[in-house]
Amino acid sequence: MSADKTTILIVEDEPAIVELVSYSLKEAGWQALAVNTVGEAWEFLQRRTPHLVLLDWMLPDQAGLRLLARIRADRQLQALPVIMLTAKSMEEDKIAGLDQGADDYITKPFSPRELTARIKALLRRKSPEHAQNVMSVGAVTLDPVSCSVSLGGDKIDIGHAEYRLLKFFMAHPERVFSRNQLLDKVWGDHVVIEERTVDVHVLRLRKALKEAETLIKTVRSVGYMLSEK
Repeated sequence: MSADKTTILIVEDEPAIVELVSYSLKEAGWQALAVNTVGEAWEFLQRRTPHLVLLDWMLPDQAGLRLLARIRADRQLQALPVIMLTAKSMEEDKIAGLDQGADDYITKPFSPRELTARIKALLRRKSPEHAQNVMSVGAVTLDPVSCSVSLGGDKIDIGHAEYRLLKFFMAHPERVFSRNQLLDKVWGDHVVIEERTVDVHVLRLRKALKEAETLIKTVRSVGYMLSEK
């Protein structure tokens, strides 16, 4: 296998899932490597850094969240994209995973197509909110150079905070963010803002987007996302 091939580490102890996921990843043109425990995963990560980790919630030796915490606390690994694989569809667990630093989560059973789509989206968006390219979703276009937003070709009035929020959402489409994460990623953790302030800015953003307001979805008990679906 070529060294420049995208490598994905699967941390999962159920053989059937490992087989399904490995097959799907290889079909998508990626290199799939699998380990069964948190211990093995940590040993692997000391030797080489994959492009992305698919991490199961429940593992035989420790919870997947323990490995996630170690990854996020390690300077060499903290930016490593991690998708949690969870059999739990409980909202609290999703929030816990996101708050611990998971980039995304996918609930079992999942379709291989959905998994590869999520991986592609995550690999594509390493730091796209800093990009200077024009971004478009539906009828909404955002130009980072002129800091302007247009709807169906017509410029719209938008506040500074709402602009930053929209830019972040457009850089990370189809992904749910908790209020806490939005505060951290959009305003920075040095800014003291109440979580509920996020709701106010989302409300204003929807108002500014007029008929395109449906792009900004509320995900009950979790947070918000931008989606055309």
